[in-house]
Amino acid sequence: MWPALATLAIAFLRINGPQLGTDELVTSDVGHRSMGQILAMLHNVDAVHATYYVLMHGWMAVFGDSEAAMRMPSVLAMSGTAALVALIGRRLFGPRAGMCGGMLFALIPVVSRFAQEARSYALVVLAATLATFLLLRALDMPRRWWRWAGYALCVAVVGLLHLVALTVLAGHCVAVVLRARQESGVLWRFCLAALAGAACVVPVVVLGTSQASRQLFWVPEPDAWGLAGIWPQVFASGLCAGVVITLAAMAWMERRDAVLLCFTVAVLPPFVLWVASHGDISYFRFQYAMFTVPAWAVLAGAGLARATRSWLSVGVALTVFGLLVLPDQRRMRGEFEHDVPHNADYMAAARTIEKYYRSGDAAVYVKGAPWMLDQGVRYYLRSGPKLREVFVATSAAENNELYPVYCPVPVTCLRGESRIWVVVPGNNPDPLNSVPADQARVLRAKYTTSGTVPLSGLTVALLKRKR
Repeated sequence: MWPALATLAIAFLRINGPQLGTDELVTSDVGHRSMGQILAMLHNVDAVHATYYVLMHGWMAVFGDSEAAMRMPSVLAMSGTAALVALIGRRLFGPRAGMCGGMLFALIPVVSRFAQEARSYALVVLAATLATFLLLRALDMPRRWWRWAGYALCVAVVGLLHLVALTVLAGHCVAVVLRARQESGVLWRFCLAALAGAACVVPVVVLGTSQASRQLFWVPEPDAWGLAGIWPQVFASGLCAGVVITLAAMAWMERRDAVLLCFTVAVLPPFVLWVASHGDISYFRFQYAMFTVPAWAVLAGAGLARATRSWLSVGVALTVFGLLVLPDQRRMRGEFEHDVPHNADYMAAARTIEKYYRSGDAAVYVKGAPWMLDQGVRYYLRSGPKLREVFVATSAAENNELYPVYCPVPVTCLRGESRIWVVVPGNNPDPLNSVPADQARVLRAKYTTSGTVPLSGLTVALLKRKR
């Protein structure tokens, strides 16, 4: 209970502070679509996130689309993971190690960072950690088929939330092979359960594979240094990574089978991703390996319990650790932390438009870097004026895509608007220079720039029709 409550409390701190990032804006956009539109879009893009989008569609229908509401599933998932870390630690290394591991997990900066992210990563961490817990229960009594059925179901959930997270099975397999030396029948039961769970995600694999080159073309192929360089990113803090890995190393003298299970779950998946990323597509992103953090926390908890002799010394150690990572925790809650490196101030753009809005105003949102700029401004205008987007012929939802279809002949899309708001990425002195050339020609011919407001990461300009 205490690790879960600690994680919940830390995750709630300034949960509305960071503006929505690009991925979160995609969640907001897709979550507002009808179920038919979501399913149609998944045939073209983001099939690997299908389960999460369907979940968020229902969640937002009930709880709304505020930043806190959309991030709440992630908060609850990380809190549940903290409880599982404590349970796994207690099962493998004892009660004090379990409590230490759970509390360390709550304090790791990446935990609260992605607890405040309206994306599937926190749910993936929860599902992968639950799969490890259920595997341990199945290994306790390997002849009870329903325990393996529960594990198979959890493996399916892991794959449906994020295919890459199925690499957790590599760590599980090592532990099972070691156990199979002591007890017959364990290996084939594990293989059957893992294959049954993986079979449930075959449709997602088929669709996701066909879309992978489009969605991950920008991820670079990792070099040899990537295997070491990924850990500061996985923990969202180089200092935290050093402390946690050092504490984990101190657990090496504990039960060897327990240490090996946690170690393989923590280390093997990133290695598998690294190897797989040396083909046509790279999957080597720290977010995809974040589900290994609970295994590190379990090991670090065992190391801390071994190094301390009383609950008082545990409390002191946790306090020191919390103070060490405090600067990283504060950084995680920066206004633009979810939209690095664009630092686009969608909220200020929306307030600017609201302040000077007049009935009949229209808008031109220019996609670029950030490429969800239009969704960002619209999100923070959701309770304010609704502006017609001048050059949009078919919305992204109607197009079954993440992108709208623009007018092939821009001049035909004007409806005599007297004022048009133009929002573009960057801070070019002439905002129309950032507008696509065919659209810019039409706007320059019929409108003059009345004023511009440069903001962080973007510029808002007001055009008035020439007399």
